[in-house]
Amino acid sequence: MTPELLPIEQYDAQLADKISRLKAMMAPFAAPEPEVFRSPVSHYRMRAEFRIWHDGDDLYHIMFDQQTKSRIRVDSFPAASELINQLMPIMLDGVRNIPALRHKLFQIDYLTTVSGQAIVSLLYHRKLDDEWQQHAEALRDSLRHAGFNIHLIGRATKTKISLDQDYVDESLVVAGKAMIYRQIENSFTQPNAAVNIHMLEWALDVTQNARGDLLELYCGNGNFSLALARNFNRVLATEIAKPSVAAAQYNIDANQIDNVEIIRMAAEEFTQAMKGEREFNRLKGIDLKSYQCETIFVDPPRSGLDQETLTMVQAYPRILYISCNPVTLCENLETLGKTHHIERLALFDQFPYTHHMESGVLLTRRDI
Repeated sequence: MTPELLPIEQYDAQLADKISRLKAMMAPFAAPEPEVFRSPVSHYRMRAEFRIWHDGDDLYHIMFDQQTKSRIRVDSFPAASELINQLMPIMLDGVRNIPALRHKLFQIDYLTTVSGQAIVSLLYHRKLDDEWQQHAEALRDSLRHAGFNIHLIGRATKTKISLDQDYVDESLVVAGKAMIYRQIENSFTQPNAAVNIHMLEWALDVTQNARGDLLELYCGNGNFSLALARNFNRVLATEIAKPSVAAAQYNIDANQIDNVEIIRMAAEEFTQAMKGEREFNRLKGIDLKSYQCETIFVDPPRSGLDQETLTMVQAYPRILYISCNPVTLCENLETLGKTHHIERLALFDQFPYTHHMESGVLLTRRDI
């Protein structure tokens, strides 16, 4: 059995329902009409995770129905990139008859790029040894001989074996400019490359007349920071995850951007630093007072902004807020709406064929 995408008519109906829901949720805040950015109807997911089901001598990818919890065999996955679909049967063929690769394999994760690179991670409920690595290297070499630009990783409890590297380098054209983004295996990346480009270009558009510097919280690998750098004098960005900070630093160099500074700290810590409540060694050499940030950009987790950060954000004339959860966005807007009004609203269909909505708002302080 293979999960299939819905017909285009049903995609249109689902998108229309999302637009209606978002408009209803934003009505109390006097939001303008949403700008809507569609997803491709197939092959839009650049990463996917599948459990592996062992059935006698056979094994195959599976997913679980979220409502019934029933097991669904997945031989192809139209939502995933074409490269993932090409790799899925090849990976199973590669491990099926090799006990060292098959034994207690319980999951395979795929990360791909529009530039044709891939990382495949094999997850096990057992210790990985030299025999596993020998056979994994042979599998990798055969895949490369077949023309795939691929890297393999083995994972087990407290173990990670990267045969070559644990990253891929994505290449996206954003508003006419080619951008390079290093993406680390098992770190957050935007799953829908086409919609990610829409988000970046929308963020560029709404900040095209911005003044001064930009402060960004939760910057990840610099996805937004680097694209937005062309609209600001300087960008100061924070991120807590070490792999993402390392990727962001690489991306700064790869894109030859000289006006972005990345700080490794949580948004809550940065709030404390800005208020003078704590001093951090990580801020040595960085003159926070020299930044004239009139715009703040936030792309928080599903839980939204914590209360201290929310209060800090209100001090900025312009707030650019990308949200993966409209419920917590609305909760935050109850506070932000007291000082700011919504100037622009967008719906990004990052997750088609689901109820999930990604949205963006540009808020401008009421006294300017």
